[in-house]
Amino acid sequence: MLVQFMLKNVLSFKEETILDMTAINAYKEHECNLIDKGIKEKFLRVAAIYGANASGKSNLHLAMNHFQNIIAESLNNVKDGGSTAIEQFYFPFSFEENNENSEFEIVEILGDFEYRYGFEYNANCIVTEWLYRKNLKTNRTVIIFERTVERVEFGASIRKECEVYKEQIPLETLVLSFFNKLKLKTDIFRIVYSGIMDTLVVPTDFCEDTRILNTFLPRVIDHEKKKLVEFLTAIDTGIKDIDYDDSEQKIRFVTYHVGRDGEQYPLDLFYESEGTIKSIMLFIYARMAILNDSSIFVDELNIKLHPLLLKFIVDLFYDEHSTAQLIYTTHDTTLMDKKFFRRDQIWFVQKDEYGYSQLCALSDFKVRSDASFEKDYLAGVYGGIPLLKEFVMEEGE
Repeated sequence: MLVQFMLKNVLSFKEETILDMTAINAYKEHECNLIDKGIKEKFLRVAAIYGANASGKSNLHLAMNHFQNIIAESLNNVKDGGSTAIEQFYFPFSFEENNENSEFEIVEILGDFEYRYGFEYNANCIVTEWLYRKNLKTNRTVIIFERTVERVEFGASIRKECEVYKEQIPLETLVLSFFNKLKLKTDIFRIVYSGIMDTLVVPTDFCEDTRILNTFLPRVIDHEKKKLVEFLTAIDTGIKDIDYDDSEQKIRFVTYHVGRDGEQYPLDLFYESEGTIKSIMLFIYARMAILNDSSIFVDELNIKLHPLLLKFIVDLFYDEHSTAQLIYTTHDTTLMDKKFFRRDQIWFVQKDEYGYSQLCALSDFKVRSDASFEKDYLAGVYGGIPLLKEFVMEEGE
């Protein structure tokens, strides 16, 4: 479960920026929107991030993708002369002459522990890296490892097993990535690595890449067809059934609609609307997250979706039996309402005239109890909207 994600000097986010999924205890509204782990803090199931075009909200999504890619790839291409992961995914703030180090940190709850993992890097090396573990029952925090350019120091729980390998870790490789590849008695590296990768960063153009349907839709139809058809009925697609044929080299998906004569008529899935296809793909992503208690980060979730359908997708994550989380960016302000969201669930990204993006929560503002979130947002009270200047397009002579 995601608690915090921090980035610094990445893309348009020059200063330290934190997306915090910890709920504010003082807010008593919509308790069902929270995950209760039986500890002092509760956590948000859904966070919506608003912002103008080019404000940087998609960069937050992209930053999470870069963070995961560095962890997944930092052990590759080190010896074969290819570009390293830290070279490929080093994107410091562009509008300053001096390229400083970039930094990431994530805080996650996995089982009975809270893990804080992060690293500072540039195109040449990992500058610092750290991993701490807090026992949620005792509140005791221990060091798993701390790393600088000069040395790696291991905590007592793994020192004996890991000390022998520390001279073999390349400067371009993360300690986490290195030890995740080894067969060790300790499983802490596998737990943290898997926990980070379990946050599903859905590609912005996922609607255009239908390979996910070929990979996962047959399994969904085989095992969860009833839920899928209920979902498609609930969002008023007109689809009464769905099936597939994999007897040929290419899988063919077929939906079924009922005509006025009461008969069922087949239709190739790819003749359905883009909104319907996107909805099916979102259902697959959502079910994967909910069944695995993982997080999902979607950029521009509202595109090709009716506002009521957007709410339906969001509501899937208010499942009291799951700790799944949804983080999404959007322009659609329909759900920016106290009837649906708590103040700590709504975030804004705005960019100043020099290209610096800033992330803030609605809870950072003094909000009246009778305030209209959407109305005040569109009026510019919270930022995160385009600063439009007068522009006249003259007719050609």
